Amino acid sequence: MNFKQLKEHRIVKITTNKYVLILTAFIVWMLFFDENSYLVHREFNKEVDELEDAINFYKSKIKEDQLIIRDLQDSLQLEKFAREQYLMKKKNEDIFIIEFDTLEK
Repeated sequence: MNFKQLKEHRIVKITTNKYVLILTAFIVWMLFFDENSYLVHREFNKEVDELEDAINFYKSKIKEDQLIIRDLQDSLQLEKFAREQYLMKKKNEDIFIIEFDTLEK
């Protein structure tokens, strides 16, 4: 197959068309090199997904904290929370912390 026959081949004619070449160059530019390329959009979409996950996590934490705050309106619950979390005590009272070894031997 010589150059003249190769030049008249259907696939070569299509791929060497100036409009096809320009369109191919444009697509490659938009996908990889442009400021708003597909790769950049993919990274932004990942970041948006991570931020939405964080939003959902913090919303659930807010709901849990609101339940705790509602429970702490009761003075007995408030006292129990202070004793357990902050090791607070009344005057003339001793606190003994008992820790259990949960590792199996």
